[in-house]
Amino acid sequence: MAECMREKDGKIFLDIKAAPGSSKSALSDIQAGRLKVKIAAAPEGGKANAELIAFFAGALGCAKKDITLALGEKSRLKTLAFPAKLKERLRALIEKNS
Repeated sequence: MAECMREKDGKIFLDIKAAPGSSKSALSDIQAGRLKVKIAAAPEGGKANAELIAFFAGALGCAKKDITLALGEKSRLKTLAFPAKLKERLRALIEKNS
């Protein structure tokens, strides 16, 4: 499992460092145990958090409701929670893009 992912209580937790205000949403590299994610939305009014969840839902082919923001609502350091059934897809996405 990637160093930014961990499994607990039937969920996969992904630690990320968000970079809002980018020209497009995209995965970057892993830095200090966090996956850097560029987000094509401003960090105001929850827009960046919504875009982050929508980006992962689209990339993994799942519903947005399957992904929750576990930590970091108002921080660049965030933790997303995914159902365990997405573990392999999430790992493949990270390995392909980092």
